[in-house]
Parts: sequence; structure tokens; C-alpha cells
Amino acid sequence: MLRLLCFTPALAIAAAPAPAQAPAVPPLSAFFQPADATPKAPDADGFLQRWLLLEPVTKPNATNTLFTGSYVRDALNEATFPGRFSTVPRHGQVVRQPEPLRWHALDSKLWDVKLFNFAQSLGKPTYGVVFWAVTVVDSPREQRGVRLAVGSNSASRWWLNGREAAGLYDDRRMVMDDVLSDRLTLRKGRNVIVGAVINGPGLSDFCVRFVDEDGQPIRNLQMDVK
Repeated sequence: MLRLLCFTPALAIAAAPAPAQAPAVPPLSAFFQPADATPKAPDADGFLQRWLLLEPVTKPNATNTLFTGSYVRDALNEATFPGRFSTVPRHGQVVRQPEPLRWHALDSKLWDVKLFNFAQSLGKPTYGVVFWAVTVVDSPREQRGVRLAVGSNSASRWWLNGREAAGLYDDRRMVMDDVLSDRLTLRKGRNVIVGAVINGPGLSDFCVRFVDEDGQPIRNLQMDVK
């Protein structure tokens, strides 16, 4: 009598899927390096890369369509600056807005300043925020008829030596030289730039440079943060 041998294939045991991991947050060093004591020139295209950046101030906005001129001027002005508007903050200085926020003296490794990544790398809010930025530009001589060229995501306001130079309103992406100021004068020696960028959802960044009357970048400057 023939005996039939039956073989039962081994059952494959499916491995449980590995839990999804959140993408790694790039470190601050991916986009910035600490500002040192040596004054810094603009990059080859004239962009200003050395800034004092304040950790983001929370200001919830569910949409960027709110950023009309009147809304932005009310939210970003001398009275809402965290500290004394006429004084350049110091690296490491802490202000309360109302939570404690710290100023960071940094050099951007890129031509634009990646505010979203700055906040993200510090574990700070990235949406519904206001970023303040300050730098000091030293000019070897008085330069008349220059323009401040700014791009920002989203809306922003910018001051030179205490006077408003440029405003960027509505929901917008960061575009190089998106807005040009009226003709300005850079003083011989020290000039202070203050900027504020407001954003709801999405990325935040800005770029700033000076251009001459022919639209060419001005490079004979030195930046410091004191």
C-alpha cells in the first residue's frame, strides 16, 4: 500500500511594520553659524547675512490672507518691538513677550535667512509667529540714492536708522528684491536695520540687500551686531 506523505509548508510570519519616525529636524548649523567678532561683508550678490534674530513671538494666524497693510502696520511697529526700538539688542539677551525669548547673533550660510529652520532647530513655534531681526551696517562713506531691496515670506516691515524704509503686505512668497524702498541715504559709519516678519502657516524667510541707482548690489559694507 502506498503511503502518501503530505508536507505542510511553513507559515511565514510577517514582521510587524516598524513604527513611522518623524523626519529629523535639521540642526541650526545646517543654515547658520555663530557670528564672530570680525565684521562681515555682504556676499557676492550684496545680501546681508549677519543678523541678530529673536526667537519667534507667538501671534496665532490661521491664514496669511489677513496680512493687509493696516493689519501688518498694527502688528509690527516700534511699539511692538520687544525692547527699546532705538537700542541694538545683545547676543544672548532675553526679553519677555510675554514668555522669555532670546536674541541670537548668527551668520546665515545662504543668501536668504531661513527663519522657519531657525525656529524649528530651537524647538520653537514655526507657525503663527513674528520674527524680529536687527543688524548694523557700516558704510565707508555717505552713500545717497541707494535702495533697500527686500523679499520676505510672509509679510514684513523694515526700518533704516529708525525710519520705515519698506513694507511688504498680503500673503506672499519670498522673492529676491520683491520690494524696493524709496531712495535712501546710508550714513558714513554705523547704520541700523530693523525688520519684522509675520507668518501664519507655511515657511518663513527673508533676504535683504542694498542696491545702487542702477540696481547693482552694494558690497562695500561691513556688518556687525553690536
